[in-house]
Amino acid sequence: MEIKILGMGCPKCKRLEELAREAAGDLGVEATFVKIKDLDAIMAYDVMSTPALVIDEEVKSAGRIPGKEDIAEWIRAAQSS
Repeated sequence: MEIKILGMGCPKCKRLEELAREAAGDLGVEATFVKIKDLDAIMAYDVMSTPALVIDEEVKSAGRIPGKEDIAEWIRAAQSS
């Protein structure tokens, strides 16, 4: 599983990465985490505001920090698909 954090490295982006890592760890899911800071690469995901969370190339949230339970649910769903 690949989890991407899209953002320029602001505190919100760092917090989103922390929550995503915690959610994956709580579920025992092995994931590769990638930080995307390049604006052109972020725009390629059609994301207008950061931070954004992408799981297996599907944008799950943008412009906010979702709760850890939401992230865990998205990880579970990605595992089963």
